[in-house]
Amino acid sequence: MAEQATTRRVGLPWAYLLGVLAAGGLTLVVVLLVGGGAPERPPPGLPDAGPVVGWALPVSRFLADAAGVLVAGTTLVAAALLPAGEKGALEPAAGRSVRTAAVAAGVSVVATAAELVFTYADFLGIPAGQAVGGPGISSFVVDTVQGRTLLVQILLSGVVVLAAASVRTARGAGWLSLAAFVAVTGPALAGHAASSSDHALAQTSLVLHLLGVSAWVGGLAGVCLAARVPGAPLRTLATRFSWLALWCVVAVGISGLVNAWLRLGSFGEVAGSSYGLLALGKLFALVLLGTFGWLHRTRTLPRLEDGSRRPFVRLAAVEVAVMAATVGLAVGLSRTPTPYTGQRSTSAAESLLGYPLPPPPTAARLLFDAHVDATWLGILVVCAALYATGTRVLARRGDRWPVGRSVAWYGGLAVVLLMTSGGVGRYAPVLFSVHMVQHMALNMVAPILLVLAAPVTLALRALPARADGGGVRRLLVDVLHSRVVRVLTHPLVATAVFVTGLYLVYFSDVYDFLMEDHWGHFLMQAHFLLSGALFFWVLVGVDPGTRRLPFPFRMGLMLAVMAMHAFFSVALMSYGTVIGAAYYAALDRPWSTDLVADQRLGGGIGWAFGEVPTLLVLAAMFVQWIRADRREAEAYDRMLDRRERAGGDGPARPG
Repeated sequence: MAEQATTRRVGLPWAYLLGVLAAGGLTLVVVLLVGGGAPERPPPGLPDAGPVVGWALPVSRFLADAAGVLVAGTTLVAAALLPAGEKGALEPAAGRSVRTAAVAAGVSVVATAAELVFTYADFLGIPAGQAVGGPGISSFVVDTVQGRTLLVQILLSGVVVLAAASVRTARGAGWLSLAAFVAVTGPALAGHAASSSDHALAQTSLVLHLLGVSAWVGGLAGVCLAARVPGAPLRTLATRFSWLALWCVVAVGISGLVNAWLRLGSFGEVAGSSYGLLALGKLFALVLLGTFGWLHRTRTLPRLEDGSRRPFVRLAAVEVAVMAATVGLAVGLSRTPTPYTGQRSTSAAESLLGYPLPPPPTAARLLFDAHVDATWLGILVVCAALYATGTRVLARRGDRWPVGRSVAWYGGLAVVLLMTSGGVGRYAPVLFSVHMVQHMALNMVAPILLVLAAPVTLALRALPARADGGGVRRLLVDVLHSRVVRVLTHPLVATAVFVTGLYLVYFSDVYDFLMEDHWGHFLMQAHFLLSGALFFWVLVGVDPGTRRLPFPFRMGLMLAVMAMHAFFSVALMSYGTVIGAAYYAALDRPWSTDLVADQRLGGGIGWAFGEVPTLLVLAAMFVQWIRADRREAEAYDRMLDRRERAGGDGPARPG
């Protein structure tokens, strides 16, 4: 599948890329001067870090962002876009991409460390020299969101630097890519997004924006750098990247519009503020880059079929330069004062929830009142679209997919949507009793429906098997056969994860810690859903995986776990200490002020809720047991028929 090994090197030289970085830095300086983000002397009497810190902070941020994007893009190219060799081994172009990622990750470590120092200096208003040796910098790293975020970015980039030398396969490059993409989402946890009152929507849209930009900008830079390797399969690489870039344009465009609207607040601020004008400039850059993509798809990609690589690289060179300038514009925009902060209220409840404290709950409000959780909504839309795409691929091929599985999948997604973006989702962070309704549904109803839908089987049947042995299907098969999956899907391990999570979250300080932040709350919800899916996959899952227990043992395990769950609920009802007392005290609800009574109600809800999943799982196992016996009997009858035709006697039929 590789192209001619004698292909002449036509990729972008390193000198050009350094010039592109300089152009992006110049754009950053211009944006800071025009938008009002340039450092200014504070009023007399206030601490001042000085102009060196004021200018060095955004410049180090730009270098860290640019390097992080390059790491994400080059590792993505090596892991998923370049053809892999035998047994997933990295080909020369992919190996070059990984080595480039290691260099860029080293730059990211240095730049992010400098950004950390300058951020601390700016925070206290002291010169950078005092910040480096200051005794309080460790407290800044541990106790502030900005400090923790930058530290995680440094650690993840350092992992890429250290691990890149030992990566020899596409799977290893995939783990590096995962670390790189997690690192680039760090800015979503601080800055304008975190300070918005609707911080859930702001942070979610910004995470999507950063992921799309990293895959798009970094991916194109990775494609151009891979083209410098003689014999690199540029035609294959560019074609695959073209489809990825199309989805990135959509994600970046939608998330960018949401972010801009949250910062502007009204259409009048678009042309009436520096932030609005710069946002228009960023929109123009997006349109221009989209035009470049259209030119690639219509003109340069067809010419690659004829072996003409230079037109593609020339157009990509201009595109990379525009992208670098856009990154500089984006960094400058993050330092520009916004005309609308989104902070309509200074109450502690709104700062914790991200929306005003709702009125007392009623049955109608729990059913129909809603506050959309953008994070879960985005995940559910993607899951629904992927499942629909898989069934459509099978239908076009003439294969039949059971309707019941589709109903189970969309039913499970509907339960998650109702519990996270419906009335329950709005009141779950406010009342412990409603939180338990959400917990039970996410942990013991939605997972059953989702595992019965067999999404892994659908993916394995719908995804194409690439000739080079790589691709998403190969990655999925590797994950299913990995040691981690074998350990997690062991019945005892899955049961331990499912049960111990209850006691760990609620009978420790974990609940308080997770509820105080949108992403902590999201991680708790994700844990409920995934731990439930893991446990019920072991019991009633139909996807390929670990060897499952005989049906009588499965039923016994289910009943034992439900007994432990009932014990948890009873313990919750009799527990004298208020769980999440500090969090609920900060909300300061004017209604339902008896926290102990609400907690007891939550325990009762958990105890009563256990009957529903027990009946669902036992019914599913009973049906699966009958079908398994029927298949075994049919297989035995076919064996007897073959022996009879061969003139032999079959063994006694098993009881």
